[in-house]
Amino acid sequence: MLPLRIKLSRLSAIAALSLLGATATIPVGAAVYSTGTGTGPFDVTLKIIANCTISAAPLDFGEAQGLLSTPLNVNTTVSVTCTNTTPYNVGLNAGTGTGSTIATRYMSAATSGNTGTVQFNLYQTSGATNWGNTQGTDTVAGIGSGSAQAITVYGNVPAQNTPAPDTYKSTITATVYF
Repeated sequence: MLPLRIKLSRLSAIAALSLLGATATIPVGAAVYSTGTGTGPFDVTLKIIANCTISAAPLDFGEAQGLLSTPLNVNTTVSVTCTNTTPYNVGLNAGTGTGSTIATRYMSAATSGNTGTVQFNLYQTSGATNWGNTQGTDTVAGIGSGSAQAITVYGNVPAQNTPAPDTYKSTITATVYF
């Protein structure tokens, strides 16, 4: 018996190997051409829009033992992050305490039935310049850098008649305008 010789093309050999469960690797590579070139430019774009975010840390006057006969002063920070070169204003509303206005803010008692309040103030600088929510009048202005910028809020509870013992609270909303 004579051996059977079959001439297979490269593609047929790969197909035959595949039928037998074997695998073959076809070399992949870009061909090199030297007859000419052509170009096709395209744009890559990104639009950055002005944007700001704001967050605030709590302002805690702590525990006053007995009487509010001397002022309490503490501070906290509001953090503003705006896109680079974006001008902004930060305002603080009157808060949720009963009877609160920008000029006179109050913390209300947490216990149901206790109608007591504690007056407090929020300032742009220590002891002066009341902080409100009217742009150009009583807000704090800045220009974004692309990084968080901390702005100090100065809190003051002036000496006043002390209400009944309780926990007193107001929720202030900080707003960034840009």
